[in-house]
Amino acid sequence: MYGNPPSRVLRLVLARASGKITLLMADLSFEQEISAPAKIVGAFFVPHRMGAWYGCEMDLQFEVQGGAVEFRNGLKVRLTGRLGRREVTHTAVVTEFERGRVLEWQFQDAYGVRGTQRWEIETTETGSRVRMRDRYEMPGRIPKILDWLLTRHAVARRDRGELARLKRLVEHS
Repeated sequence: MYGNPPSRVLRLVLARASGKITLLMADLSFEQEISAPAKIVGAFFVPHRMGAWYGCEMDLQFEVQGGAVEFRNGLKVRLTGRLGRREVTHTAVVTEFERGRVLEWQFQDAYGVRGTQRWEIETTETGSRVRMRDRYEMPGRIPKILDWLLTRHAVARRDRGELARLKRLVEHS
């Protein structure tokens, strides 16, 4: 789906197991059109610039293994921020990186939430398109139900906001 603001594809992934329907994981996908070349958009997918658009509501800080200035496959990234009065931290490992084209990392936090986030940048006639996919799984039955009812909607709102912030930053740079 294409559009501006970022289109929302919110899929509830279901599977049949033992004759019951089981919630597996959240699988969120969004797209954002940006009026700038992919090379310029890609410049915002480096550790020291990503914090300007990713995780702003949490004042997210990036701590990159070895102080790297660029992502690379296998690189560990520690993300620390505040959610209300609580400090939250999760560790991500870059699983795919191609400057100006793709960034993917797998993450896990101290509460057992784990997943994958992926951003793909492609050239369009009017500039670029960023596709984001956010897949995660909550541990335990009750957290999965709460995720289905509440959390994934907040995550979707956050992800759309981050892509809109990226668009504003890129187009006004």
